[in-house]
Amino acid sequence: MGEFAGSQKWTISRILLYVIAFGLAIIFFVPVLYMVFTSLKPEGSIMGNLFDRVLPPFTFDNYFYIFETAPVIKWTMNSLIVSIIVPVLSLTMASLAAFALSRIDFSYKKIAFWLILSGMMIPGEATIVSLYMVANSLNILDSYAALILPGLAGPLAVVIIKQFFDGMPDELVEAAKIDGCSLFRIWWNIFIPLSKPVFASLMIFSFLGSWNDFLWPFLSIQSEDLFTLPIGIPFFMSSYNQDETLPMTINAYASIPIIIVFIIFQKYIVKGMTLSGIKG
Repeated sequence: MGEFAGSQKWTISRILLYVIAFGLAIIFFVPVLYMVFTSLKPEGSIMGNLFDRVLPPFTFDNYFYIFETAPVIKWTMNSLIVSIIVPVLSLTMASLAAFALSRIDFSYKKIAFWLILSGMMIPGEATIVSLYMVANSLNILDSYAALILPGLAGPLAVVIIKQFFDGMPDELVEAAKIDGCSLFRIWWNIFIPLSKPVFASLMIFSFLGSWNDFLWPFLSIQSEDLFTLPIGIPFFMSSYNQDETLPMTINAYASIPIIIVFIIFQKYIVKGMTLSGIKG
């Protein structure tokens, strides 16, 4: 009787959990549906209520129009270049720093780690003026270098990767040293392959952050050919103050890569963050 009651209680709890999760999913999904349905409505459509948005007529003419009137493909390519290069280079640098902090003994190592850790407490907006002055003195404003180089410093990635490296068995490192492996080969051939879930998770977050970044590209880029999508969208939307179909169309288009990346790699987000807390 007790087992039946426990099983019934567990079943009710699980059902309640699914109901809550389903309800939250609907709440978060409604704005996406609102955006998609609005983007498919003919330009100039009267949409006084919800039914006007979700009922026909629908058209893809808005998507063809934004490609004809704005360099959306160029903006997309710029966003992809930045969003791919920044995660690859930043995680490479972060993993090297994490490996040094985790496995190499040197003077003031703890001080160096705490300095990196303290960088997480400084909001990016607080450094934007000094960052602009440095970029201006290096003469890299209005270039791909201005979009890429500031994103390479990632203290959070260093801390997470170091925590994962700390959990690696010391026997692996000792065996590699006995076989004559250099520190670089230990990092590349042992630590990197074993850290794929963590790297995949951090890669996704870095990609999303680079794709959605607005403030720094807005300040550092003046040429329209170098606009990323977050900069190009407001530039495009400024021409359409009354009708909302075209602004919703370009926003829906800009959301497609993010949705695809999240759907494909979502399992690595939880798995990577969980494994980063393992201790040996």
